[in-house]
Amino acid sequence: MNENHDIQQVIRFTVPWKADRGEQEKRNVRSFLREEHGISRSLLVELKRAKGIRLNGVPTYLDHPLAPGDTVELYLPEEKSENVEPEPIPFFIIYEDDYILVVDKAPNLCVHPTMLHPNGTLANGVVYHWQRQGISRKFRPVNRLDKDTSGLVLIAKNQYSHQQLAAVQRAGGIIRYYEAFVHGQVREDTGTIDAPIRRKADSLMERIVHEDGQWARTHYTVLGRYATFTHLRLKLDTGRTHQIRVHMSYMGHPLLGDDLYGGERMLIGRQALHARMLSFPHPHDKRMLSFEAPLPDDMATLLVAAHNKLSFR
Repeated sequence: MNENHDIQQVIRFTVPWKADRGEQEKRNVRSFLREEHGISRSLLVELKRAKGIRLNGVPTYLDHPLAPGDTVELYLPEEKSENVEPEPIPFFIIYEDDYILVVDKAPNLCVHPTMLHPNGTLANGVVYHWQRQGISRKFRPVNRLDKDTSGLVLIAKNQYSHQQLAAVQRAGGIIRYYEAFVHGQVREDTGTIDAPIRRKADSLMERIVHEDGQWARTHYTVLGRYATFTHLRLKLDTGRTHQIRVHMSYMGHPLLGDDLYGGERMLIGRQALHARMLSFPHPHDKRMLSFEAPLPDDMATLLVAAHNKLSFR
């Protein structure tokens, strides 16, 4: 991890050798950044306007030819944290470097400010955490969780990282596994729910399965069956709002504690849903990263109590 916490970040790339001589001779700054590193056109335009592209330490232009061993640097523009006020909100850091931050979000914590929760959110805590390091950044979550859902949240620390990870996400390259407790005993050990989701007509929040909705697919695996609930592992192919909650309710097994979609709160005071695992390529060096977050106390306690009773397997 780079310990230099200057407000302006620098992204560096070294130009490698290309076996094809013709391709090597055609390579310029624009093609290198666009085709080999996936830099978006909009970011290149912004960097060009700010004179933030350098070749071997000297400001350059996009059509400048490149040779193996050259160093191309992107000087990212300084950023403000917009309307997110720094607040000392505690959160657990799983991993952090100059490009990304991965946190284990506690239940009952909003990811970002809303009209109902203008402060006291994860975003406020992250901006405060960065401020203490001398960093001024926008809060850019790559994935989002409902307020009551716990688990892993991936946050990009700059525009370049967010653009790279968003492209990976669109291509299905960010793998997410959740764990949930649902009412009743799910019969099949594995299964897939492929059902489109849209907003309910008379609600600002609630979603429903509907033929006119957006495509949504959820895979599930049974981890354990107990007297009053089933423990599931779930993998998402899409990321629709409330997707797991809607699909489980549609299947006839709403999440414990999810009273919006037919669950009851006798055993737990929020929807029993946890983002357990996250896997993705690092936005800069492309190495695969995988992270896990253990079940939070409320779900872990409920699972231990269920294990101590007769289980159905």
